[in-house]
Amino acid sequence: MTAIALTIAGSDSGGGAGIQADLKTFSALAVYGASVVAALTAQNTLGVQGVMAVPPDFVAAQMESVFADLRVGAVKVGMLPTAEIIGAVAAGLHHHAGPPVVLDPVMVATSGDRLIAADAVARLRTELLPLATLVTPNVPEAAALLEAPVATSEDELEAQARRILALGARAVLAKGGHFSGPESADLLVTADGTSRFATARVATRNTHGTGCTLSAAIAAGLALGFTLEEAVAAGKRYLTEALRAADALAIGGGSGPVHHFFGWWR
Repeated sequence: MTAIALTIAGSDSGGGAGIQADLKTFSALAVYGASVVAALTAQNTLGVQGVMAVPPDFVAAQMESVFADLRVGAVKVGMLPTAEIIGAVAAGLHHHAGPPVVLDPVMVATSGDRLIAADAVARLRTELLPLATLVTPNVPEAAALLEAPVATSEDELEAQARRILALGARAVLAKGGHFSGPESADLLVTADGTSRFATARVATRNTHGTGCTLSAAIAAGLALGFTLEEAVAAGKRYLTEALRAADALAIGGGSGPVHHFFGWWR
C-alpha cells in the first residue's frame, strides 16, 4: 500500500519552506504527499512580503476532501495564521482522528518575519497541542508557547519541553539549532525520558525551510510505519544531508533553501 502523508500549512511562493518544502520532502522519502493550504505567502529567500489567510471553512473543506478519499498515514501541521483557522484544523483532526500528527508550531520565518497572529498562539496551545503525537518547537517557539524567557542551554530547553509535554502533547522534539557550538542537538522528550539526537553543525546560510523539512520528514517516517524514535532519527539524518548539500544550489539572494533532492539530482 502506498504511504500517504498530509501537510496542512502555508504556501511559500519561493518554494523553500511551507507546503512546497513538505511535498518535496515527502517525495524524496518515497511518500505520496497531499496538502491543505491554510495561507498564501508572498515570500522569497530575502523575507516575507505578505500573508493572506485562506477562509477557515475552505480549509475545513480541503481537509474533508482529502480524508474522504485518501488513506492518510500521518499528518504534518505547519503554519496556521489565525485563531479561526487553528479552530477549523483542530475540529477536522478531531473528526478524522487516527493518523499520527506532527505539529510544527511555526510562528516566525527564518528571516524573522512574523507568520501568525498574536491571538492565535493561545488557541494553538489549547486546541492543537493536545492533538499532537509530536510537537517540534525550536528555541524561540518553545519560549513563545510557554510565554517564557528564551532558553539559553540544553537543560533549560529540556525543562521547557517538559512543560510543553504537560500541556497535552504526547512527545516534544525541542530543536537546539539556535544554540551555538559544534553540534546541533535536538531533544526528544516523552513521559518515559529524554533522547538526544545530535549531528555536527553544518556551516551554510542556506537554512530556509529547515523546520518544515524536519517535521515533514518525521511525518513521512511515521506514514511509512516507523516508530517515533526511528522517524525522528531518520528525519534528522535527512535534514542534515539536505543542509550539507544546500550550497550546491544557487537560489535567490538571501537565505536559500536546503537541498531536498540531494539524493536524486546530479
